[in-house]
Amino acid sequence: MAKIFIDGSAGTTGLRINERLAERKDIELIKLTEENRKDAVARKEAIFSADIAFLCLPDAAAVEAVALAEGSDTVIIDTSTVHRVSPGWVYGFPELTGQREKIKTSKRIANPGCHASGFISLIAPLTEKGIIPKNTNLSCYSLTGYSGGGKKMIAEYEGDERDVLLDAPRMYGISQQHKHLPEMSAVCSLENPPVFCPVVAPYYSGMEVTVPLFAKDINGSADDIRQIYKEYYKDGLVRYSDENEGGFLSAGSMSGRDDMIVTVCGNDERILLVSRFDNLGKGASGAAIQNMNIVLGVDETAGLNV
Repeated sequence: MAKIFIDGSAGTTGLRINERLAERKDIELIKLTEENRKDAVARKEAIFSADIAFLCLPDAAAVEAVALAEGSDTVIIDTSTVHRVSPGWVYGFPELTGQREKIKTSKRIANPGCHASGFISLIAPLTEKGIIPKNTNLSCYSLTGYSGGGKKMIAEYEGDERDVLLDAPRMYGISQQHKHLPEMSAVCSLENPPVFCPVVAPYYSGMEVTVPLFAKDINGSADDIRQIYKEYYKDGLVRYSDENEGGFLSAGSMSGRDDMIVTVCGNDERILLVSRFDNLGKGASGAAIQNMNIVLGVDETAGLNV
């Protein structure tokens, strides 16, 4: 039975992982008391006792936790931003070419960011296949439910006297310095980061990431892209689908699920690439558990809603 420790189990992602793993019969959860969950000695002991440790922590605390793990044989799955483009860390998106094999044997796995997961699912296969030149200037629009902002944002949106401005979608990351941009560029081998427009909206969970393309700027057509996605995403939790809701694509269509749908819309001149998933599922805890399952050599979908 695998021993698992969740460092930061009180946060949104940590709570979700804990809830899912608590139902598993092949997992033993190592838990700390409320009094010692922030104690470095207790955390180090728990990490050393675990086969796999999830870090569901702010960036600085994640760096501290990795230092605590030095000398252990524990596999670290870090859900923070800090190690996603760091040398020695494997990017935890197993559907990308060669990544599943790397994840299986890695001791340091960086869980992808939620917005980044949608963008990468759309663009990485296309730069890899030469459809999108690596020097292309792209833009990306990403709509997310408020649960992606963690406990504080959830409390703001669900409070009895919430600000009236929260009743409408809100753009953020307006300085073009969003923390997901480095991984979006690096994993897709892009020379330039995209112009990125993340928007949080007044619903709990679900993401819809859109990348618009002009056909004249790429080496192929919409049909070429569809075929690439269908062949590329044969294994794992990402799949291609043309399904929609009567001409609409809802950002909440994958809420509560751990898989992801990619879609190609538009016409021969203007193309829309769309990725839909749950920001807490394939965008966070679901992806982390998928990576854990790969390390353990069990069914990738074990404990997941797909």
